[in-house]
Amino acid sequence: MDISVVIPLLNEQESLNELYDWIAKVMQSHSFSYEIIFIDDGSTDGSWNTIEKLSEKDPNIKGIRFLKNFGKSQALHAGFGEAQGDVVITMDADLQDNPEEIPELFDLVANDGYDLVSGWKKKRYDSVLTKNLPSKLFNAAARSTSGLKLHDFNCGLKAYKNVVVKNIDVHGEMHRYIPVLAKNAGFTQIGEKVVLHQARKYGKTKFGMSRFINGFLDLVTIWFMSRFGKRPMHFFGLVGTLLFIVGFCFALYLGIDKLFIETGGRLIAQRPEFYIALTSMILGTQFFLAGFLGEIILTSKRSKERYNISEKINL
Repeated sequence: MDISVVIPLLNEQESLNELYDWIAKVMQSHSFSYEIIFIDDGSTDGSWNTIEKLSEKDPNIKGIRFLKNFGKSQALHAGFGEAQGDVVITMDADLQDNPEEIPELFDLVANDGYDLVSGWKKKRYDSVLTKNLPSKLFNAAARSTSGLKLHDFNCGLKAYKNVVVKNIDVHGEMHRYIPVLAKNAGFTQIGEKVVLHQARKYGKTKFGMSRFINGFLDLVTIWFMSRFGKRPMHFFGLVGTLLFIVGFCFALYLGIDKLFIETGGRLIAQRPEFYIALTSMILGTQFFLAGFLGEIILTSKRSKERYNISEKINL
């Protein structure tokens, strides 16, 4: 199979038929063998009924339905697990991503050697204050921490080699930083392509103001995991050891001073150095234990899925 199109969605019933017709037209005009995998992330409208009807007339349509809303990252994870195409294309279901971009994205991955090609919505039709400006801030922060020189990390329109999606773990809300996950997994041929962006035709955005805070927290998480995720003791153990040494040096100084220099001076507990020593040694021990526990957790990491599927179509 040439292409798997993975489409996570939440309450996008109005756009699904139009999106399907558009994708099918592109695929057939280029003679691609393909599948379209819709992942219904707990929609409360008629999205799943629409997917069922589409699958009845076209066996290339496949569907996954979550029991409730688990988030876009979990939806992508489920779709990636089922994708069979040599090249996997992701796009949103709101018609803001243009299916006409698929052939060029496919060519970049299949023939030009890229592991991942991320879309760049150079001209956007979203709100400047609520989407464009925060997006620029997120992307600047992601570039500086990851080393990837991409303009738009969070563009929903991306193309991957199949082996990439099978070896990255998209969880939480990490869909914003999939190129960073791919780089951390060892895939270095990551490129970018300017893609057309269209104004939303139906419904409204599903992401609120909380995504700004979540985005930066996820960026901190992914930076930490990329550097110390495999060996948390390297971070926590180092910080803990340094703090403990600082505290021990203060305690040693106080002991020597009390025993040999100012034997009749203030009580040790009345000196500020005592509390610095005590606090540093306690914090150092806690950091060291955090690193040790992190190592234990890694060795017994569970593989349980982070979502529940109620039914599937053609899978």
